[in-house]
Amino acid sequence: MKPRRSFEEGHRRKFLIVVDESQEVESALYYAASRMQRSSGSIVMLYVIEPGELQYWSGVKQVQLEEETTKAKALFRLFRRKLSQAGFETVETEDVIREGRLAEEVVKAIAEDEDIAVLVLAASLDAQGPGPLVASLAAGRAAGGFPVPVTVVPGQLSLADIKALA
Repeated sequence: MKPRRSFEEGHRRKFLIVVDESQEVESALYYAASRMQRSSGSIVMLYVIEPGELQYWSGVKQVQLEEETTKAKALFRLFRRKLSQAGFETVETEDVIREGRLAEEVVKAIAEDEDIAVLVLAASLDAQGPGPLVASLAAGRAAGGFPVPVTVVPGQLSLADIKALA
């Protein structure tokens, strides 16, 4: 794991968020944007294309990758637009698309970018728990030795609540 350098000269502090189609992603996004607006830095939006069941057929895999890449780019545009509409138009974002298992790719993204200082996740609004990524990082093998702090934002917080807290 590379040492964190986000406060060294020539480096910039980054908050990492995992982008998907869940409702609670916006809470993580707005929290990270509010923190970056107050302290400078940027947001890395990570979309992970997880392996499909039909990967062994190269044509099917290629189509899946193209579809997921298109979806990721659409989500990035949507979230940048939402940031702008919420008053965060000056917050810089970086789009990253990776292929693999979600939790593994989050760790790899952090390992490869020494400016990522915080992982921001939002807890699921679902009554069954905080969500698989939050649960695996908070209670799984990685919990005690995770390379950066993890901030978990309650998924039901309003934009006003988040701005007041961040």
